Amino acid sequence: MAAQRQKKSVSEEGKSHTEEPTLCNDEHHDDHKVHLKRQIGLFTATCLVIGNIIGVGIFISPKGVLRQTQSVGMSLVVWSLCGLISLLGALCYTELGTMIPKSGGEYIFFYTAFGSAPAFLFSWVSNLIIRPAGLAIVCISFADYAVAPFLEGTGNTCDPPDNAMKLIAITCLLFLAMINGFSVKLSTNFVNFFTISKLIALAIIIVVGIVRISQGYTEHLNPKTSFDDSATNVFAYGVAFYQGLFPYDGWNTLTYLTEELINPYRNLPLAILMGVPLVTVVYILTNIAYFTVLSPGELLQSDAVAVTFSLRTLGPVSWIIPLGVILSIFGVITTGLIFSARLPYVAAREGHMPQILAMIHVRRYTPVPALVFLVSLVTIMILPGTIDTLLNYFSFVNWLVYGSSFIALLWLRYKHPEWERPIKVPLIVPILMIIASLYLIAAPIIDNPSLEYLFAALFVLAGLIVYFPLAYYKYRPPFMDWLTLYLQLFFEVAPSGYNT
Repeated sequence: MAAQRQKKSVSEEGKSHTEEPTLCNDEHHDDHKVHLKRQIGLFTATCLVIGNIIGVGIFISPKGVLRQTQSVGMSLVVWSLCGLISLLGALCYTELGTMIPKSGGEYIFFYTAFGSAPAFLFSWVSNLIIRPAGLAIVCISFADYAVAPFLEGTGNTCDPPDNAMKLIAITCLLFLAMINGFSVKLSTNFVNFFTISKLIALAIIIVVGIVRISQGYTEHLNPKTSFDDSATNVFAYGVAFYQGLFPYDGWNTLTYLTEELINPYRNLPLAILMGVPLVTVVYILTNIAYFTVLSPGELLQSDAVAVTFSLRTLGPVSWIIPLGVILSIFGVITTGLIFSARLPYVAAREGHMPQILAMIHVRRYTPVPALVFLVSLVTIMILPGTIDTLLNYFSFVNWLVYGSSFIALLWLRYKHPEWERPIKVPLIVPILMIIASLYLIAAPIIDNPSLEYLFAALFVLAGLIVYFPLAYYKYRPPFMDWLTLYLQLFFEVAPSGYNT
């Protein structure tokens, strides 16, 4: 009987969800059907926004903005504008996410607005490169900061063995992946804890900065001199915005969990409206605190600004900030796994990836196959340890994606004005965001032309070679039914909506 039920699942899982999006209410779901549960409330949603945005960037390297702007005053202006850009972009995503209340973020936006091919290309780049590579870098960063205190404590100045670092990174990844696969509630509780921990670490830096300001350490913050020697090359600011927007990255990812939010019409916009401005204020105050202790030259020479800051100000308790960095990275990995596993799940549900990835554990209600797929790619990228350059090839693709999402918002307003929009931003907001996206895509290329951008564009277009046989013509290798059945039995999963 079990085998027959699984075969029935294989036949059902090929159906494509092409109908117009509708919001499901869990109160009306059959408890014996497999589906993603609405169990993420407002507090957890806000923590997910904050936890996914605040990562290692603000602790380690705000010097990128300073290097490009060449002045303290202008660097703070760029940090503030980056926060504003992120908030406006998040508001546009709020309209899209409440109008199309499905998980999947940009993938489902593109699928609804532009059709199958653009959605597949986004899935192609994001699933295979951007998200796995980003998580791999964060895992390696965790290993670096987890080992560093022990090496310093023994007086050892040598680099740790490369294989040992990779083993630590992979162990961390697998541990958090197991938690994600076991329970959404447990993994989001981890996110809540790590978010509070990193905010405490940043609060310590900010308080120290306030004390320093009260003591008169404002030499580098004087409004009359802080803008001296600011960069005059307008295209150089494109790179400055890249550097500043990187620590804000993650404002978009709550829309990947729309189907798991309790009351998404209310909690999605509220979580964004609370989370993004809070992060902006924290980032600006943290940068001000740095400049009360470090001169611009000293900040540019530091590879880990927060650690240098703590060593100069906190004395015997300076370990608190490195611990905050470690917890921050741990939290970023956790949120990254939560969000990134939902993209292959949604793409497979629409027929753009193997259908086993669209299945959910029959008792845990988590997308276990998609999570295993993601972790496998991240592990592969950790092993060679040469992904930094690869990520550089695709650094501008994020804003290509964001810009396309803002265009999708305008297109859907024109194409489907009758659709319900619980949140509707003023028309000027998506227009300004499209202009900002075009600048952020073009300015770095104009400022520093490189083959990296050409390679990125070629990789995106290469997705069409895969799209036509597998997604458009729906070619299915003969062994796929057998493999899907085997993996269903192995992982104990079934398609969403299947009766258990």
